[in-house]
Amino acid sequence: MKRILITGGAGFLGSHLCEKLLAGGNEIICLDNYFTGRKKNVMHLCDNPRFELVRHDVTAPYYAEVDEIYNLACPASPIHYQYNPIKTVKTSVMGAIHMLGLAKRIKAKILQASTSEVYGDPTVHPQPEEYWGHVNPVGIRSCYDEGKRCAETLFFDYHRQNGVRIKVVRIFNTYGPHMHPHDGRVVSNFIIQALKNENITIYGDGSQSRSFCYCDDLVRGFVAMMKTSDHITGPVNLGNPEEFTIRELSEIIIDLTGSGSKTVYLPPLGDDPMQRRPVIDKARTILNWTPSVALREGLKKTIAWFEEELRNADR
Repeated sequence: MKRILITGGAGFLGSHLCEKLLAGGNEIICLDNYFTGRKKNVMHLCDNPRFELVRHDVTAPYYAEVDEIYNLACPASPIHYQYNPIKTVKTSVMGAIHMLGLAKRIKAKILQASTSEVYGDPTVHPQPEEYWGHVNPVGIRSCYDEGKRCAETLFFDYHRQNGVRIKVVRIFNTYGPHMHPHDGRVVSNFIIQALKNENITIYGDGSQSRSFCYCDDLVRGFVAMMKTSDHITGPVNLGNPEEFTIRELSEIIIDLTGSGSKTVYLPPLGDDPMQRRPVIDKARTILNWTPSVALREGLKKTIAWFEEELRNADR
């Protein structure tokens, strides 16, 4: 049994990670300030004596004796990270400093949940880990993109200077149960609109592409990365290399929900990447990891979860 700290543990991915690691017999400290995370995501775990839920903001130091740290804390959807961009940068940068400082003191292994946004609007497609990216440092998305890029820098500097045992993974678009219904991400937006028979809103002409990874696959990649030997630091891409246009995604969701929604096109969003698809050769060889849940299969599970969310909201 390990004692494991998960920052952002009540969030979308963090809550799934808490479930998986707790089911593996570990002791979990779940840290969250509930800006985008929700207590309801982890309430079913609170009766377990090996699970501890702590309200805390990672922009302030936190002290605990643990074996491993998963640093997931940061709003990840544009609508949330642009709400308070300065706080977003502080969460990424100061959160990394505080968690790395903790890992250094207690000699814990630490994983950083980075993002495909470090590649910006890529000029290389698909994106391998060796690509340095094409990022606007002064745009409306910069608070997230550059915050995560700086966090990666800090991780590798703590590793080189202080010998901290680091793991860095870059997450591509992920979806599934526990997504915030109003987080502004394309999957949750489309599902909610389709279930309510509202217009499906596409920003731009819908030709921009994304690769969608189901949450269970992604969390399995987290755990596999943490289990690697200390000389493996990453970064490693985690995502589904199957690529879909946003228009194709809207058509699949309308079909799966049986919705009468119509598609409407709005002006494109600022700095919105035109294409995004991971090269996952490193994940395959180093982690023996590939995603196993196809998009339609994962969307069916996600739609069923959102249907239940909407039913509960109407009660």
